Amino acid sequence: MNNEPLWLIIAKVLGVFVFLVVMTLVTIVLERKVVGRMQHRPGPNRVGPLGSLQSLADGLKLAFKEDIMPKMADKAVYFIAPVIACIPAFMAFAVIPLGPEVSIFGHRTALQLTDFSVSVLYVLACSSLGVYGIVLAGWASGSTYPLLGALRSAAQMISYEISMGLSIVAVFLSAGSLSTSDIVDAQKQWWFVVTLAPSFVIYAISAVGETNRAPFDLPEAESELVGGFHTEYSSLKFALFFLAEYINMVTVSALCTTLFLGGWRAPFGIGTLWPGANEGWIPVLWFTIKVFACLFVFIWLRGTLPRLRYDQFMQFGWKVLVPASLAWIVVLSGIRTLSAEYAMDRTRTLTIAGVVLFAVLAVLFIGAEILERRRAAAAPPESALPETHEPGGFPIPPMDLVVPPSPRLKTAVGAPDSSDRADQSDREG
Repeated sequence: MNNEPLWLIIAKVLGVFVFLVVMTLVTIVLERKVVGRMQHRPGPNRVGPLGSLQSLADGLKLAFKEDIMPKMADKAVYFIAPVIACIPAFMAFAVIPLGPEVSIFGHRTALQLTDFSVSVLYVLACSSLGVYGIVLAGWASGSTYPLLGALRSAAQMISYEISMGLSIVAVFLSAGSLSTSDIVDAQKQWWFVVTLAPSFVIYAISAVGETNRAPFDLPEAESELVGGFHTEYSSLKFALFFLAEYINMVTVSALCTTLFLGGWRAPFGIGTLWPGANEGWIPVLWFTIKVFACLFVFIWLRGTLPRLRYDQFMQFGWKVLVPASLAWIVVLSGIRTLSAEYAMDRTRTLTIAGVVLFAVLAVLFIGAEILERRRAAAAPPESALPETHEPGGFPIPPMDLVVPPSPRLKTAVGAPDSSDRADQSDREG
């Protein structure tokens, strides 16, 4: 790919850009349609055939909205934060293979912008850079709720980026390479979603937390933080945050397809029945279908699960996902060592892996049950709780609490203020 002509490189860059933008527009309409179906609503059905142009209408509406900047905002950082959040989302897609080698105007080239020996690490680096835009947006807004949302996003990224990286380590061990093309080639017979099922589950959960999607959308929880880190944004700046979120969804779905779902290869054994299924431009169709399947899971979770409490979310990341990832890496390394030394076939290796995984899960569940019983036994009885504590609930303030009026409230029209009353008392005296 290094010897390709300049016009071909520019064409591939534009192709990736158009692919991401079209996927974003389709995903927005699909999300509103699917969630509407789940909630027994029609969804968008006015703009375009069956509401298919609703995303374009929303984009035009945001472009023509008034652009408001808070007085307390840091203008330079406030302006550049949405750009920082959006650009890494596009850059991460540069190493994702969309298909095999094809012929474009007589030039043989892979349907991939570029590839190198550490392509997956490049994707992780780009995804971790996007949080800087969110943090800077919350800080530069000069407001309390955006800052709280930015701090939440920073803590969320640290915890779930670790579990995501650890889940991909198992892919490295199995494929023997960090190149995305080599990882796809390593899944000719078995997809890694089968042989590395625990890594797939951990990656899927971490990807939802990494993209700030429900039920892990704590940085923009409207019930707590108004709108979160982008509360003070409007017009095109808000549209960039909106675009970055959906581009990140497409990118992590494409990476999941590449790492665990065989990449652009045909699913369900179609390649064995149809020899040409993995040749030419047809694999782009398989790749797109797999990406849409992953995006549907994002939408399904949003329409199904309620938002988690923040302490539950962080506890799940640090106390469940990270230890489970480390334990799975140790188990997988041991199994690969035994398989190499004793020359075991794949069936026996998978059987041993399943038994070990079942044993580890059993130990974890039993340990969690024991800890829960000990915590319940150590809890004070209800009779020892203060009167302001409801059984099974949280402490509540006293009901006879009197809140003084705010000093910032303006005096009612026609009512004398404190200075007028003082002057009147002086005159009477």
